[in-house]
Amino acid sequence: MRKQYDFATAKKNPYAKRLKKPVTIRLDESTVAYFKALADEIELPYQSLINLYLRDCAASGRRLSMAWRAAKSGAA
Repeated sequence: MRKQYDFATAKKNPYAKRLKKPVTIRLDESTVAYFKALADEIELPYQSLINLYLRDCAASGRRLSMAWRAAKSGAA
């Protein structure tokens, strides 16, 4: 191993920007707790686990059912 390295002519990785994109997303506390607990079980960062889950949904074309349930009658 060298004592010093010269990075004066080094080039940035052209693929680095394609790897990950930072975003802000608001999630319910219970959702984050679920993924954190699951991530602890499999020893993976919870952000990576959420990313893997979303990537799987996108790759398989999975869509969320947006059918809302009617409120129960008689509730005041």
